[in-house]
Amino acid sequence: MLLTMLVDIDHLLASPIYDPQRCSINFHPLHSYWAIAIYAVLLVPVKTRIIGFGLLLHMLLDWQDCYYQVVFWFE
Repeated sequence: MLLTMLVDIDHLLASPIYDPQRCSINFHPLHSYWAIAIYAVLLVPVKTRIIGFGLLLHMLLDWQDCYYQVVFWFE
């Protein structure tokens, strides 16, 4: 599960590397909707199920950051 955090290596491709106002979902290549679909497919085989679950959990947490960023921005 901890190794699924390596998906954040694609943040190094962005300029600037960290932007607190940027949503990483569908911005970074490994956070794109296509990649998320592949992560969901990883849930099917038993051997890759824990990796797929970890990656989808990572995407859910990144989406949560985007959602709360927008909600608090409007307040």
